[in-house]
Amino acid sequence: MSARFLVNGARSAALARPALVKPTMARSLATTVGRSPITQTTTLSNGLTVATESHPSAQTATVGAWIDAGSRAETDKTNGTAHFLEHMAFKGTGKRSQHSLEVEVENMGAHLNAYTSREQTVYYAKSFRKDVGKSVDIISDILQNSKLESGAIERERDVILREQEEVDKQTEEVVFDHLHSIAFQGQALGRTILGPKENILSIKRDDLAAYIQKNYTADRMVLVGTGGVEHDELVKLAEKHFSSLPVSSNPIPLGQQSSTPTKFVGSEVRIRDDTQPTCNLAMAVEGVSWRSPDYFAMLVLQSIMGNWDRSLGSSPLLSSRLSHIISSNNLANSFMHFSTSYSDTGLWGIYLVTENLNNLDDVCHFVLREWQRMSTAPTEGEVERAKSQLKASLLLGLDGSTAIAEDIGRQLVTAGKRFSPQEIETAIEAVTPNEIQRVAQKYLWDADLAIAATGRVEGLLSYDRIRADMSSMVF
Repeated sequence: MSARFLVNGARSAALARPALVKPTMARSLATTVGRSPITQTTTLSNGLTVATESHPSAQTATVGAWIDAGSRAETDKTNGTAHFLEHMAFKGTGKRSQHSLEVEVENMGAHLNAYTSREQTVYYAKSFRKDVGKSVDIISDILQNSKLESGAIERERDVILREQEEVDKQTEEVVFDHLHSIAFQGQALGRTILGPKENILSIKRDDLAAYIQKNYTADRMVLVGTGGVEHDELVKLAEKHFSSLPVSSNPIPLGQQSSTPTKFVGSEVRIRDDTQPTCNLAMAVEGVSWRSPDYFAMLVLQSIMGNWDRSLGSSPLLSSRLSHIISSNNLANSFMHFSTSYSDTGLWGIYLVTENLNNLDDVCHFVLREWQRMSTAPTEGEVERAKSQLKASLLLGLDGSTAIAEDIGRQLVTAGKRFSPQEIETAIEAVTPNEIQRVAQKYLWDADLAIAATGRVEGLLSYDRIRADMSSMVF
């Protein structure tokens, strides 16, 4: 397969009516005309949302379809279908064979890509400005007309199994899959994205077709264009290529809860492997959803706790207080705080790697002590530092048309609107030490934990001992 023709597995049906346009525009309050691009949105009569952020001087553009459906929309029996479909989308359509599809993308000098997450499936292309129409045509074709041939399905099973083997070698991915499985036990969010091996071997064409029919509907989809693309042009292309998309029998507005509510379960899983040199550990409380009013405060709290890696040679004094404690006592090789959000819940916590196997209880204790300190005494200095780092991380990440398209598509699907960079900056700036203290008391103090650990876990004390530290300020 050509290097320009990329497929990544990421581990965020009524009759269609003629497309009449109902234009709306999401304009940031902080946007000044002529100074900052505007995100424009239009909703077609079948419910498809078209969103653009045009940059007149850009010679390249990113266009793609963000679909409000991922592995969470599956059942235990069909788990892995969404990811399987991502692979099958590039294996030929009614109009294009696999070879002609690859040649067409190559001849444009374009990049065609896709990924699947627990709640979203995304297909997008980056091309020259003049080829935006061709890109939309290709994306609409693979979404609506994939042939799903039996021979291609059988061949792709081995490809996905090899991908699963590669993922299983990535310890961080394995730990986070286990963390989801015990935090959301017996629920859709607890399943893996690739699915179990037995499902990969048993998924049939009917399963793939049924998933498309149920989830690839106009009202659950956003067509995004950024860079060298004009809004009116993309709306016309959407009318041409997507007007025949079916509509859900019970349409739900973008950004609204469409899945069964998820319950967080305080629990643990430990997988001992003495052949490994380290203990890889994740601890999390229930976090916030995309639409939670505490979303940005929890991101700031994550930034306060920070990340650290001794292999990078960074000074512990330049980062969080926790990094100073861990580095000066050689308690871990690295740690990383995370705040993962879903439509109705989330996970907030830490992932750490350590080869100091005799002090696992100490590292857990000091981590949780710092979490609990946020409930009583966050300092103004660390809050301001965290806010600056978070703003830089979020806003500097919007570099290039693909990153902006990703931001627009994800926000429209998860929240129903796009927060402009100015609105994000304002929301982060509004977080105060009192706000940090409030959310820490709400989400961290005396909260149940989900714990997943692999490798040399024998030194990790009992769940009850670790859980007790969630309301202890003992040094």
